[in-house]
Amino acid sequence: MPAHRRAASRLGDWLYAHGLGLALALLFVLSFLLHWMSSAATRNADALAHGQPAIPAYAHLGDPTFWFESFQNWQSEFLSTAVLVVLSIFLRHRGSPESKPLAASNRDTGE
Repeated sequence: MPAHRRAASRLGDWLYAHGLGLALALLFVLSFLLHWMSSAATRNADALAHGQPAIPAYAHLGDPTFWFESFQNWQSEFLSTAVLVVLSIFLRHRGSPESKPLAASNRDTGE
C-alpha cells in the first residue's frame, strides 16, 4: 500500500476513534458562536431602540449579561449531559453491540 494511502487510513482511523469528541467539540463551538452572535445582535437592537450606540460583536464578549446567559445555558446542558453519562454507566440495553451482555461477568469480557 502506498505511503499516502497508509497515512490517509491512519487519519481516517484517528478521526473515527475520536469522532464523538470532535463532533461534540464542534457542536459546542458552533452553539457558542451562534449564541454570541445572536446575543450581540439583540443587545445592539435594544441599544439602538434606546438611542445608545451599537457595539462590535467582539466587545460583547466582555458584557456580563452575555456571560450570565451563557452560564444559564451551560448549566442546563451540563446537567443533561451528566445525566446521560451517569445513566450510560449504570444502564445497559439488552443486545446492544456497544456493551457486554448483561449476564456476562467482567472476567468473561476482559474488564
